Amino acid sequence: MTLSRNQLFLLVGLLVAGLAATGYALYQEKKQPEGVEISVGKDGLSIKEK
Repeated sequence: MTLSRNQLFLLVGLLVAGLAATGYALYQEKKQPEGVEISVGKDGLSIKEK
């Protein structure tokens, strides 16, 4: 299997973009505020401590 230079750059670019997206998703997950979560659903009012 021989990759041309353009295909190699494309592959590296896709890997970098995937890592950036994963890092951003993890950052957003950590950034969520801590405290109490209050939600209203079909079972009524729900209060959860984070």
